[in-house]
Amino acid sequence: MSKFMILLKENYKQKVKAKSFIIMTLLYIIGVSIFFFWSDIKEALFSSEPDQLIYVNTTNFDVGQMLEDGDIVWTQLASTTEAEEALKKEDYVAALVFSAADTTLAVDLVSLDPLPLNMQQQLSATAHTIGQFYAMDQLNLSPEQSAQLLNAAPQIAMKTLNEAATDGKSEEQKTAGMFISYIAGFLVYIFVISFLSIVTSDVASEKGSRALEMLLVSVKAETHFKAKVMSIFLVALTQFAVLFGTSFVLLKTKDGGAKWTMVSEVLAELHGQYLLYVGAFLLVTIFMFLIIGALLGSLVSKPEEASQAMMPAMILVIVAFFIMVTATGNPDTLLVTIASYVPFTSGMVMPMRIGATDLGVLEPLISLSILIATTFALYLLSVSFYKRSVLTYSTGGLIQKIKTVFKVTT
Repeated sequence: MSKFMILLKENYKQKVKAKSFIIMTLLYIIGVSIFFFWSDIKEALFSSEPDQLIYVNTTNFDVGQMLEDGDIVWTQLASTTEAEEALKKEDYVAALVFSAADTTLAVDLVSLDPLPLNMQQQLSATAHTIGQFYAMDQLNLSPEQSAQLLNAAPQIAMKTLNEAATDGKSEEQKTAGMFISYIAGFLVYIFVISFLSIVTSDVASEKGSRALEMLLVSVKAETHFKAKVMSIFLVALTQFAVLFGTSFVLLKTKDGGAKWTMVSEVLAELHGQYLLYVGAFLLVTIFMFLIIGALLGSLVSKPEEASQAMMPAMILVIVAFFIMVTATGNPDTLLVTIASYVPFTSGMVMPMRIGATDLGVLEPLISLSILIATTFALYLLSVSFYKRSVLTYSTGGLIQKIKTVFKVTT
């Protein structure tokens, strides 16, 4: 067995068996489980008695039949004065007072104290719905006509006059693409932040303890670098496989597979080529930042300096994540377009553009090619620099350390 495989195997086993990896993976599994079972958990932990509300109706329209039961128990009072007195006694949370205003409905929301936002939104939505039915009643529409008016929706079809243009995606396809892209970008962010810290701290720890000096007597620095990056990359894939498997099982079993059906419907709106792009950008981006992390770790002289050394890479990841978040609002801005080609941000931003816009085949290929080429170039540069820096000890900031490496080794 080659020295590379021995180092790869031993480092992988060490990282997978580490308590930090096990605890972090368990925390991720718990987080995923909480996400899937949040409705049950919320009902168990935060269940309470239904809110008691009042309504006063001074119109001829039957408002009571329109009020929903369930989370709210409604009590009708005869006048606004009675409602205000009941609120002052703190027997009720709030009151809705319905009155006629020509052909529209006027609704006053009365409460003793300011209401929470979710309660305000719920009561506003209820008042809006009742107002629609009231307006229809004033127009003397039949129940069938009212239902037709409420359910009326235009039939929208897309037509592109430019025959050379790529076929446009439907709104459903773009929404599904944006949803999947956001999840993929979030995974890139979490995994890069976690494993960038691991590889940087790991190299810095070995260098600070002088263990590398003993190891590099029998192993080339290039072999150690490759084994370190590849082993931690495999650890990241292992954790990803565990989380993916857990999510798949929960999707298939929760609510009799209802959630899996929903996810299947979302995936059905996407092309298989898009999912391949997402996977490629995710894996190459993680690998690229691991290379950067190992290089930064080789610059420090002791483990305490690792967090300072990896700060530039962390900033790049955070910038990429925030650009991706802004792209959810408008994926066609110039900033998003530029960032989708920059290799340090394209891993999160380009999948968003692919899913949420009408890109052709060429643009994603160009972006992915730039990312792969940059990763390969960084690998060659890092291997060359790693040989010089891994046994060089210096003080000062990051720039000063780089200058010292070149000064000592040239």
